[in-house]
Amino acid sequence: MTFARRIRAIEPFLAVEMGERAQALERAGVDVVHLEFGEPDFEAPAVIREAVEKALKDGRTRYTHSLGILPLREAIAEHYASTYRVRVSPDQILVTAGTSPAMLLLFGHLLDPGDEVVLSDPYYACYPNFIRYAEGLPVYVGVTEEDGFQYRPEAIRDRLSPRTKAIVINSPANPTGTVLSAERMAAIAALASAGGPLVVSDEVYHGLSYAEPDRTILEFTDRAFVLNGFSKAYAMTGYRLGYVIAPRERIRALQTLYGNFFISTSEFVQWAGVAALREAGSERRRFRAVFDERRRVMIAGLRALGLGVGCEPTGAFYVLANARHLGMDSVHLAREILESVHVAVTPGAAFGANAEGYIRFSYAASLDRIREGLARLGRFLAARR
Repeated sequence: MTFARRIRAIEPFLAVEMGERAQALERAGVDVVHLEFGEPDFEAPAVIREAVEKALKDGRTRYTHSLGILPLREAIAEHYASTYRVRVSPDQILVTAGTSPAMLLLFGHLLDPGDEVVLSDPYYACYPNFIRYAEGLPVYVGVTEEDGFQYRPEAIRDRLSPRTKAIVINSPANPTGTVLSAERMAAIAALASAGGPLVVSDEVYHGLSYAEPDRTILEFTDRAFVLNGFSKAYAMTGYRLGYVIAPRERIRALQTLYGNFFISTSEFVQWAGVAALREAGSERRRFRAVFDERRRVMIAGLRALGLGVGCEPTGAFYVLANARHLGMDSVHLAREILESVHVAVTPGAAFGANAEGYIRFSYAASLDRIREGLARLGRFLAARR
C-alpha cells in the first residue's frame, strides 16, 4: 500500500500511544497513574458548563460565521487588551476547533515545498508534523538543560535562511515548562523584519505561569500569529476550542481555508468560550494555584528519586526530567515503567533529539495520584538498582 509523501513524513504521537496503552491496561482491570497527558483532572468551571447547557437549550447548534461568533471574538480581543495592553480587532481572530486545526491551516498558508520553519529542540511533538504535512522543513535550534532550556535569539539568527518563513515560539513551553523573558521575546520579534520570517507564538499555556506575568508576542511585533485556546487554563480539553490571531492582511486567507475545510466551529462550544473569558477568571486563577502546588510536589519527588531536574519549570504543567543515567532509550524506559509499575509517562524522544534520555511528567493529575505515581516510580528504580 502506498501513501502520499506528506503522510509518510508524519510520525506517531508518543504521548497518545502511551495513553492508549495505559487505557488498554485499565480495561483489563489495572490501576494506572496517568502522568503522560497534559489534561487537567478536574472539570471546567461550573459557569462554563452552564453556558454550554444554556446554548444547547437555546438551539445554538447551527453553522456560525466562519471566523466564529462575534461575541467570542470580541471577548478574545478584550482579553488581550486587558491582560497585555495590546489592541486586536475581532476581525483578526479566527475561532477554531482547538489550536491544532489552526496550526494545520497556518503552516499550509505560509509554506511552499521546501520552505523552512525554525523550532526549538526540545519542541512540542506535533510541530514538525504540521510543518512536514505542509511540505515544509523544520529547522532546529538546540536548547539544553545546562542552559536552562533557553531559546536564544542569537542561535535563531544563525539558523535563518532565505527559505525561512516562520520562527515558532512556545512560552510557557511544552515539554520543558520554560518561560521566555520579555527581553528574549523582543529580540526574537526583531528578527521578524519586513520581508523576513514571521513569528508563530503558541500561547496556549498562558494563564499557567508561576513566577512572572505572561507576555504575548503582540507586545513586541505585529508580524506574528498567535495560537491560543481554552483547553489548558480552563480545563476544557474535550471542548476543542481554540483560536488564531493573525495580521490583518493574512486573516482573509485563513478564513477561506477554514470555511472550505471545516465550515465553522461548534456554536454551543463557542458560547462556553465567552463564559470562560468573561466569567471564569477567578476559577482560572484558582486552577493556577492548584497546579503550582502540584508542580512543587512533582519537582521535589523526582529529585528525591535521583532524576535530574536541573532547570525548574515555571510554566505549563510539565517537568522534563533527566533519566540518562539509567542508560536506556526513553521509549523503552517509558514502556517499562508503564508495564511494570503502571505509571504512564511520555518518553523524551517525542520532543526531539535534545530530549532523548529524558522523561516528561505531567502534573495535571491530582496530588494523591502524583504521590502514588512517585511511590511506584521509586519501587521501579529500586528494583533496577
